[in-house]
Amino acid sequence: MEIIKYPDDENFNAAVNADEPLLVLISHDGERIIASQIDEAVEHHILLKKAGFPDTDIDKYFRLVVNKDGADWTFVCPENYNSITRKDKKIEEFFKDGMRIIPPALKELGYDVPIEIPKRYKNCIRHFNIMNN
Repeated sequence: MEIIKYPDDENFNAAVNADEPLLVLISHDGERIIASQIDEAVEHHILLKKAGFPDTDIDKYFRLVVNKDGADWTFVCPENYNSITRKDKKIEEFFKDGMRIIPPALKELGYDVPIEIPKRYKNCIRHFNIMNN
């Protein structure tokens, strides 16, 4: 697993020790983690670009904001996720994959915290309504 700490290990570790919120990107295959203190990168797509990847690759990553209290998962299922055409099945698979891949990735960063999908993400609510129907 590749772990990229932006801008560098020293600044990232200082943010972790101060329990500052982190932006975390975890590739859908679980092979790459990109993480930064939130004020350093501001948004996930900016972090991706600052880490040297095209910001257009944002849909290849699970997106989280993490601290010692928990991990908030920005639940946005990409349109072409795993080439699944049925929306309900695609969202269900995205959720299952996230719950399988995110916890071990967070543990690699030293976080064994609950994963929440905040209600403030309107897409999340819409996705769960689809899953429940």
